[in-house]
Amino acid sequence: MVVDENQLIEYGRTIADGLTPGSVVALYGDLGSGKTTLAAAIGDGLGVKERVTSPTFTIINEYYSGRLPYYHFDVYRIGGPAEMYELGYDEYFDGDGVTVVEWADLIEGLLPARTVRVRLAYAGEGEKRVVERP
Repeated sequence: MVVDENQLIEYGRTIADGLTPGSVVALYGDLGSGKTTLAAAIGDGLGVKERVTSPTFTIINEYYSGRLPYYHFDVYRIGGPAEMYELGYDEYFDGDGVTVVEWADLIEGLLPARTVRVRLAYAGEGEKRVVERP
């Protein structure tokens, strides 16, 4: 589906409605395709009160003010699976909260089978994006 930024935000809030403890959402797409916007909207949908920002340099941001703990990963700078193990990723993926992973293609083999996958791309019409859930 083709969406504008407001529709992308609403879509993220809708995704959040169906998430339960242990949910993992994997976001795929090029730089600037809307991954962080969607991640922030999911946080908003979970009731996170803080501003959700990209954890590009910290890799993980944790938020506890919503209906569930919210763990936001940006794995763009991850050196590989070994670094994910060092971060204890499995405790997040199998924990009591919701985990959203930007640049999920870089750790595809570590994602659980139950992962919700969302692909984002430019629609070629200004600020519009294409959103796909394979």
